[in-house]
Amino acid sequence: MKNLFLPIIGLIALSYVSYSQEALSPGAQGYDLLRENIAHGKIDTITYQSTTVGNPRKAIIYTPPGYSKKKKYPVLYLLHGIGGDEKEWLNGGNPQIILDNLYAEGKIEQMIVVMPNGRAMKNDRAIGNIMAPDKVQAFADFEKDLLNDLIPHIEKSFSVLTDREHRAIAGLSMGGGQSLNFGLTHLDKFSWIGGFSSAPNTKAPEVLIPDIKAAKEQIKLLYLSCGASDGLISFSYRLHDYLNKNTIPHIYFIEPGVHDFKVWKNGLYMYSQLLFKPVDQSTFSKYPVAGAPAQTNTRNSQYPQILADKKVIFKTKAPLATKVQVDLGRKYDMKKEADGNWTVTTDTISQGFHYYSLIVDGVTVADPASQTFYGMGRMASGIEIPSANGNYYALRDIPHGDIRIKKYYSKVTNSWRQIYIYTPPGYDLNPNETYPTLYILHGGGEDESGWSKQGKTDLILDNLIASKKVAPMLVVMPDANMNVPGFDESGLKKFEQELSTMIIPMVEKNYRIKTDANNRALAGLSMGGIHTLYTGIKHSDLFSYLGVFSSGWIVPNQNEIANNQYNFLKENTYQINNRIKQFWISMGGKEDIAYKNCQAMLSKFDEMKIKYTYSEYPGGHTWPVWRNNLYNFAQVLFR
Repeated sequence: MKNLFLPIIGLIALSYVSYSQEALSPGAQGYDLLRENIAHGKIDTITYQSTTVGNPRKAIIYTPPGYSKKKKYPVLYLLHGIGGDEKEWLNGGNPQIILDNLYAEGKIEQMIVVMPNGRAMKNDRAIGNIMAPDKVQAFADFEKDLLNDLIPHIEKSFSVLTDREHRAIAGLSMGGGQSLNFGLTHLDKFSWIGGFSSAPNTKAPEVLIPDIKAAKEQIKLLYLSCGASDGLISFSYRLHDYLNKNTIPHIYFIEPGVHDFKVWKNGLYMYSQLLFKPVDQSTFSKYPVAGAPAQTNTRNSQYPQILADKKVIFKTKAPLATKVQVDLGRKYDMKKEADGNWTVTTDTISQGFHYYSLIVDGVTVADPASQTFYGMGRMASGIEIPSANGNYYALRDIPHGDIRIKKYYSKVTNSWRQIYIYTPPGYDLNPNETYPTLYILHGGGEDESGWSKQGKTDLILDNLIASKKVAPMLVVMPDANMNVPGFDESGLKKFEQELSTMIIPMVEKNYRIKTDANNRALAGLSMGGIHTLYTGIKHSDLFSYLGVFSSGWIVPNQNEIANNQYNFLKENTYQINNRIKQFWISMGGKEDIAYKNCQAMLSKFDEMKIKYTYSEYPGGHTWPVWRNNLYNFAQVLFR
């Protein structure tokens, strides 16, 4: 009996080894290039009647080499992005070449691939405003078109297997979101689901997977991939995090790259090799998650790197140091490696801009791998953590304005000073046009470069102007540091004098701007908000628009200044309410360090019936909040 039992054990072990898989790797060089000496599949255009849309629709179909009606094939439905149509994969990804090469290497099962138009509307071309509400809605409506019209047509017209185990769906960007939305909520239809760089249309994980047990039992493969530097990575990570917490098997593969076909072709290359065959779930955790070099890194610096969960890997070379830390507000001890490099991986860092420093043997220094920014009263390193909500300050292919630096001699400080100034697109091409002006002030420990570099003023205004949400305007960014304590009345008075007697006259002399109060606004963050309150309220003859971001009179330090202003407001309520068209006040939520001071100030305003607009944007006392403040404040100006 023992002699019979041992061979059986060996057979089982051998069977297990043959089934065990390694994690797949991205395509090697040439994986997407045409090979002449192999068998090729066929590309055709098909037309099907859509009862969902009410007219015939087109799709591209790929049949594998040697396709025969005598054989039944599984089907992959492969979806495009928001700017594409049924030909996007064909034109940008060459899926037929990738699949033909994989067939020739014996790496994939034979399958039919259907590439439909995921924009389910009568005029389904990617023309005009592709982000128009009706066109976005058409991507959601495609769910009915796919399930009720296209799949039945394919199963009637081609020799395909019709059970869920032989039906897969995947897509890129908007199509990735569709694939997850449709596949995960229709597990009776799809067993194999993939999202490549899935877009914001991806539903919340709790909506996609309401039944954890069913998902574990019915999903054969859930594949998520994205480029590490893709601004949309948070949507893939959100689902990955939910799947991890609920122990739902899946592949989460993050490779170096952005939102483009390099990543999406790799997605198809790897995903297709796993379809319609046994899958070894033990390999899922072996797929690498690459970090993306921060956009604030100096040229060619690979670190800091930002991971998909917003943790950051810092690395610096200091072979002679005995202790190195990263200071991000919280200090992280770095570990020394044999080659003299020091590394650490942080906790999750909130989205947006953050100052940081290295501390080397007790000495605080800037990271040579990072760009530097004036903040905290000195030059410091900075890191930009990508935000899913940051599209309004993204660099786009639109007309762009300029950031200019203008030097002037101040008779107030008896020194040379400078301002940063944003001029809108076309400023130099339209010599007869004059513009309204926003004067915007930095916070404590910062200077005139803050709103330009940390605040991304130029990109915010460029995008707003291009979308016609604001009128073209100039934005003047002065230096509010007056070499006296900034929060004392002496500092407030001195800057009031600087602004009214030096900066405004100099700007109006050198730039084509409108010079009345109705075309002049003043705003600022934190200390700049204090300046706006002090100077703007008493000068409603100069400014018709005031913006106060994350600020309010500091209790009790500025009680005397505040009480004087409240008395002024009380005596001039009618004038203030009629002259100031927008008194716009915003905070970064209750976590904003100025929140209580602001609320105390607003209570006083309410008592005096001062008109103002109040809003909150979560994020505390940080640049992501102030960027959003500028974005929204600019849209109420000069109406």
